[in-house]
Amino acid sequence: MKKNDEYIEVQGARVHNLKNIDVSIPREQLVVITGLSGSGKSSLAFDTIYAEGQRRYIETFSAYARQFLGGLERPDVDKIDGLSPVIAIEQKTTSKSPRSTVGTITEIYDFLRLLYARASDAYSYNTGEKMVSYSDDQIKKLIIEDFKGERINILAPVIKSRKGHYRELFEQISKQGFLKVRVDGEIRDLEHGMKVDRYKTHDIEIVIDRLQVSEGVEFEKRLLESINTAMYHGEDVLMVIAHNANEGRYFSRSLMCPSSGISYPSPEPNTFSFNSPKGMCPHCKGLGVVQHVNIDKIIPNKKISIKNGGIAPVGEYKKSWIFKQLELIAQRFDFKLSDPISEIPQEAIEMILNGGNEKFSIESKVMGITRDYKIDFEGIINFITNQYEESNTSSIKRWAKDFMDRIECPECNGSRLRKESLYFKVNNLNISELANKDIVELSEWFKKLPDQLSKKQFTIAEEILKEINARIRFLLDVGLEYLSLNRSSKSLSGGEAQRIRLATQIGSQLVGVLYILDEPSIGLHQRDNERLIHSLESLRDIGNSILVVEHDKDMIEQADYVIDIGPKAGKHGGQIISQGSPKEIMKHHTLTADYISGAKAIKIPEKRRDGNGHEIVLTGCTGNNLKNINVRFPLGKMIGVTGVSGSGKSTLINETLYPILNAHFFNALKKPMPYKKIKGLEHIDKVIDINQSPIGRTPRSNPATYTGVFSEIRTLFTKTPESMIRGYKPGRFSFNVAGGRCETCKGGGLRVIEMNFLPDVYVECETCNGKRFNRETLEIRYKGKSISDVLDMTIDEAVPFFENIPKIYRKLKTIQDVGLGYITLGQQSTTLSGGEAQRIKLATELSKKDTGNTFYILDEPTTGLHFEDIRILMDVLNSLVDKGNTVLIIEHNLDVIKMADYIIDIGKEGGKGGGMVLATGTPEEIIKNKESYTAKFLEKELQ
Repeated sequence: MKKNDEYIEVQGARVHNLKNIDVSIPREQLVVITGLSGSGKSSLAFDTIYAEGQRRYIETFSAYARQFLGGLERPDVDKIDGLSPVIAIEQKTTSKSPRSTVGTITEIYDFLRLLYARASDAYSYNTGEKMVSYSDDQIKKLIIEDFKGERINILAPVIKSRKGHYRELFEQISKQGFLKVRVDGEIRDLEHGMKVDRYKTHDIEIVIDRLQVSEGVEFEKRLLESINTAMYHGEDVLMVIAHNANEGRYFSRSLMCPSSGISYPSPEPNTFSFNSPKGMCPHCKGLGVVQHVNIDKIIPNKKISIKNGGIAPVGEYKKSWIFKQLELIAQRFDFKLSDPISEIPQEAIEMILNGGNEKFSIESKVMGITRDYKIDFEGIINFITNQYEESNTSSIKRWAKDFMDRIECPECNGSRLRKESLYFKVNNLNISELANKDIVELSEWFKKLPDQLSKKQFTIAEEILKEINARIRFLLDVGLEYLSLNRSSKSLSGGEAQRIRLATQIGSQLVGVLYILDEPSIGLHQRDNERLIHSLESLRDIGNSILVVEHDKDMIEQADYVIDIGPKAGKHGGQIISQGSPKEIMKHHTLTADYISGAKAIKIPEKRRDGNGHEIVLTGCTGNNLKNINVRFPLGKMIGVTGVSGSGKSTLINETLYPILNAHFFNALKKPMPYKKIKGLEHIDKVIDINQSPIGRTPRSNPATYTGVFSEIRTLFTKTPESMIRGYKPGRFSFNVAGGRCETCKGGGLRVIEMNFLPDVYVECETCNGKRFNRETLEIRYKGKSISDVLDMTIDEAVPFFENIPKIYRKLKTIQDVGLGYITLGQQSTTLSGGEAQRIKLATELSKKDTGNTFYILDEPTTGLHFEDIRILMDVLNSLVDKGNTVLIIEHNLDVIKMADYIIDIGKEGGKGGGMVLATGTPEEIIKNKESYTAKFLEKELQ
């Protein structure tokens, strides 16, 4: 074994499929762990090394704290030496909170809040003038200078432009010993029972003192006392007005507008936080968006009558209070509920939607008797809004939400902050305008800022600016220059979120830490890869160890040390097949080495497909950064959509094209981003989107249940002789239904131990030993295997086992064909990687009978895939296209791009510099484009 302080020594690791391995990982180097998908890379990096690091960290807590955390299970490993504190930067942990933004995750927004609290100038939202604030001594000097020799009134403003009769206020002022008040510009004596017109707006000030301005100690003492009293009653604002003058002058200890007298409290960091009541917009509670009732959803078709369900939330006619009110409105405005809505008077529609109270009389034509009626109707819009805001049940909230749209908050225009917070400015910009700039613009703005600040402001802000500039530089280094600080973390891809956390970690400048990263190159164009590798190297150079699970060729070639795990996946993996520097790895001729050296390669197709002659044409796309583009999608081909990160690929495909197709074929509700029109939908018969979201979020979900093959297997078990004698039905073999399952763990095979401050921990059930079923169920055998044994089979084992049962065989064979032969039928879906989940979805779709006119959309299907896995995946996708289907792939991986029949390259840059179609055509046509970054890298690949 090597010297302990230079290496992390792992001895006897047996987690998941690891075969009792020993490995020495050099410290303070960039180490890449690579190998086939499912070979055991994550088992070594995350489930062994990171899990042990986390366990040791918890061991340092006091016994009191640990009782709340419980004991973390020690990973199945003999010994780990030389382990530093561990930080894992995974793809799964992005906050989905609408309050989380790029600015809050990176902490840049926190420093901005500090900058604005300490070095901003405040302006009046009434007049735009710069706000001023004074000390009591300054106010005293200004009064003596500006009103020399004059008679003045010192007033305390108590009411500013508000309606009311204010009788109680006048009584209260009188009890405090004051004799006069100024009401709407006129000084009046306080009288018993005094009040003003309650329907007009008023300005009321208490007359604190009336005095002649002179010099001398006695006068100054009296003036200071009056200022103090006025400030107390006027909440830190006073007004001085010369005798017989109409206009006064305001003074305040707080920030105040010198003309209109409005004042702001002194700014603090919370004033600029949309997560604090002090800063958030009161209308949208700091979210920037509100739910607004959409009238077109309430009345979707004006040709239908109210009686026949023309008002969607109310439905068709029935005897209810609401229809009684609608009948009264019909009588009042002289129409029938059976009339088409388009023929109902507009006033009646207004009352139906917005409500109203009205009394009216109708004279009976037959009897000549007049009857009085009263309408007291809340209005459909108000009813829906109240149900959404006040109901405690989620189903009613969901019902109300169906008639609403998310719109930008009209009060704060999406800035999330209250009005006052937006009138504090640094170099003429408020904090929201600054947070809306992309990182490149922000970087430029901060470079120029020191020259724009006063000497006093710069002294205060100098340290804050250092922190902000450093963090902005790290975001630029990891290729995220196109994001803005206001970008919601919900809208980030896994790769973007991971790189943001990487930038945050680099910004924290920790030393002596082991960082474990899970494929940081995901979602990165080759152009940005260099910058990412450089960031990791700089993290290493300050004294940290970097362990990266990765398949990217550039990353492997530039690593200090590579560990290749294999030789195959699942049960056939879990061994170290080679390790050393990238050059030493090449000598071993493993699958990884062969693909990097070029001994093996994914072949370029000899001929590009011609397609079926039809196309979908999408015109006028303007969502996010798209510049009003028109795009052709030729059908019957493999289409690659390429471009640097943030160029607009996801906006075009996932946010515009897919929602249009999904709404057309399946009536989905998701609203597409803005576009003008789409043609050619008649040439396809369905759309299938295969993304990387998990196939299930609980340990009960697994590949067998997701693909539907488990239902067929359960039916098969009911047909065995023993099962028929006992009268077992398919439910007997389900671990989700009482009867056949183990009741201790309720069929989970695991028991959940709740961790108060950490994710829940699962331990094997002691009754069934993880088999999920009770003894009687396990006695039923098919070909000598119980239902639990079948769930423990790998797909590779199950394919020959079920070869005589066509329904089961076909589904299992497609999972094997996409390269997932190593996973077990009952593997918990929570343990599958994003790439594995995506391929299970793909297999599920492949096992269905296809029509040859399906439009498949895949978003970066190479995530988590080794070169060999990509080859297998491309064979499957090619077979789909060969049957006449269209496969569209959003991708950065050049092995995939070079196999496309038609490429749509979007760019040129990310963010504002993107959103245009740079080039379209075959890979051979694309490489002629001198503007495109993709073309430069693709050209090398095609040579």
